[in-house]
Amino acid sequence: MTIFNNGYLFDFNFKHSRKDFLKTLGAVGLGALSAGALWGNLLGCKKQSEADSLTTVSEPKSAEMTKGVIVTTGTDYRAMVRRGLEAMGGLSLLVQKSDIVVVKPNIGWDRTVEQAACTHPDVVAELVKQCRECGASEVRVFDLPCNDARRTYERSGIASAAKAEGAVVSFVDEARFTEVAIPDGVALQSFLYYDDCMDADVIINVPIAKDHGLTKLTLGFKNLMGVIGGNRGEWHYGISDKLVDLWTVVRPQLTVMDATRILTANGPTGGDLRDVKTTNTIAFSTDPVAIDSYAATLFGIKAEDVGYINKGYQRGLGEIDLSKVKIETIAV
Repeated sequence: MTIFNNGYLFDFNFKHSRKDFLKTLGAVGLGALSAGALWGNLLGCKKQSEADSLTTVSEPKSAEMTKGVIVTTGTDYRAMVRRGLEAMGGLSLLVQKSDIVVVKPNIGWDRTVEQAACTHPDVVAELVKQCRECGASEVRVFDLPCNDARRTYERSGIASAAKAEGAVVSFVDEARFTEVAIPDGVALQSFLYYDDCMDADVIINVPIAKDHGLTKLTLGFKNLMGVIGGNRGEWHYGISDKLVDLWTVVRPQLTVMDATRILTANGPTGGDLRDVKTTNTIAFSTDPVAIDSYAATLFGIKAEDVGYINKGYQRGLGEIDLSKVKIETIAV
């Protein structure tokens, strides 16, 4: 990850050292870090004009997990999560003892489980449980909702379900955002990212698949809008490029797509049960383009027709052609 400060770019290993960096950042203050050349040498920082090659992430442990898309079907959603993780090679390939893990669901709307506007609480709870069983020291569950957080957290059922499995469920603190450079950005050169996401060891993205009035669908790429601050209304112009820019810095090692019930119209808020279709499906992948492309098929939509999926493919973040993706479906 790379952070701007006083004309310097602080460039460091996303997976293995970003947590230590942010601890230092909090201890001494951002201004103090740029006070002298000594800090520049220690942290490997350089003037922006001298930054010829910037690395935002290291090779994630998820590279060891099963490639393609694993799909589980059934009515026991917690069992489906367990079986899907097993088919991916086991969550222990990703989550290790003492890791801090972010499980990032969609908790954006003041809606019930049946209305399909937020991630199903059973999916979130089982992921938290599995992370804890792998030895994670802390599992964080949060979102930056569009509706009142206290209502969305409670009414979605996510807060109580995640807490019951040992998650740290918190409301987003507006003071805990850091300006982060986006070296490969097309529409954005930097943006405010949430510290509790950026200093984690593992990020598991847990979107719900649903209709969206602006972007056609809201899936994995769009779910990460819950880890950024600032004026998100400004994203409505050029949103596809901006969503992909976001992913070039924050790359969840695993996406678990909640398609247990999908919102087919009037998204992303929904509210009318006639717009909800029960599909009893959960998909798993380390490829953000492939899993969003698969989810699009549940709506009868071509991935190429969803701007951010197509942009993600064009910029090398994954495979959009599902004929080239191994898709394994497991009935649970």
